[in-house]
Amino acid sequence: MFGKMFDIIGKLDEAKKNVEEAKKRLDTILIDAEAGNGMVKVTVTGNRALKNLSIADEAMQDKEMLEDYLTIALNKALYEAGQIQEAELKNAAKDAMPNIPGLDGLL
Repeated sequence: MFGKMFDIIGKLDEAKKNVEEAKKRLDTILIDAEAGNGMVKVTVTGNRALKNLSIADEAMQDKEMLEDYLTIALNKALYEAGQIQEAELKNAAKDAMPNIPGLDGLL
C-alpha cells in the first residue's frame, strides 16, 4: 500500500517538474498577430506575455480604429498562445501523471 502511495507521490513530483519545464519552454515560443493589414502588430509568448507591439504611423490618426486594431491583434495572439499553452501543459502533466481513476477525463 505504501509502495503505491510513494509511486504516486513520485509521479506527481515528476508531473510538477514537467509542468515547470513546459512553462519555461512557453516563454521561448513567440506568437505574432496583426490587424488592419499590418498597421498593428503584436508578439506574445506562449505564456501570454506581451513581448512586442508595433503601430504604424497612419494608425495613430484615428484613436477608435487604433483601439479596435489593438484589440483584434491582441485577442488573436492571446487566443493562439492559450491554445499552445493548454496543449503544452496538458502533455507535460499527462506524461507523468499516475493512473488515478477519474483523472483521465481531466487531462
